[in-house]
Amino acid sequence: MQLPNVDAAIVSQEKIIGYLLNPLHPDGAGKAQFFEAMGFRVDQWNVLANALRDMAKKAQIVHGIDSSHGGKYIVDGVLETPSGRKVTVRSVWIVDRDESVPRLVTAYPHRLGV
Repeated sequence: MQLPNVDAAIVSQEKIIGYLLNPLHPDGAGKAQFFEAMGFRVDQWNVLANALRDMAKKAQIVHGIDSSHGGKYIVDGVLETPSGRKVTVRSVWIVDRDESVPRLVTAYPHRLGV
């Protein structure tokens, strides 16, 4: 099953700049090191946002759960990077209650089958 309304998926500038590419974020520093090593840059944050959206469009949901905030979905897929490498990433998305569009919660490197 594919992420619902994946064509409209939201990946905010703040999520990318303030979290996934922020080496000073207490939870995002390791993620920032990984994504920066793959060629993603803060000044071109939309490149990572678009790559995550594209990955979600091609991948299937590996796990879904209903929470008090809405439907959460885990999507594992291959992320195409500016460095030319293709890496496996796990992404977490949520469709908030009373909404229909998924938005990115987090993303991090992942080995398939683990």
